[in-house]
Amino acid sequence: MQRRSMLRASLAGLFGAFTVRQASAATEAPARQRVVYHLADADRVVFVLGNLQNHVDGVGGPGKADIRLVVHGPALRAFHALAAQDHTIAMMTKLVDAGVGFDACANTMKAQGVKLDDLTPGFVVAEKGGVVRLAELQQQGFAYLRP
Repeated sequence: MQRRSMLRASLAGLFGAFTVRQASAATEAPARQRVVYHLADADRVVFVLGNLQNHVDGVGGPGKADIRLVVHGPALRAFHALAAQDHTIAMMTKLVDAGVGFDACANTMKAQGVKLDDLTPGFVVAEKGGVVRLAELQQQGFAYLRP
């Protein structure tokens, strides 16, 4: 009889501890998303900028996630200040205002003969290159997306 009581008490204690753990897990705030988008294809620029805006909106608006876009290769031409289309500039400006970071590959900039001032405002230079920057951000815990 005493054995059954001890078993019941042990099971009740385990169940209670499990319930408390589940309740505390349910009340914890979700981790802040950290995401890096990769853009190299010129024909994907508007699509990817739209994905970024959808991501910002999907997490609840500006400041709710750490989002970066690393641009290299032919896609960077879409961000040359003198050649950028108005809707691309408008989309990028809105994203920069929402806290999205933009990294331009230094190797691509050199190959295209542009400096940071030649790009639409909001970029920083990925000095070691775009692919290295992507790897660095992934090592820092950023999820990698290439839409």
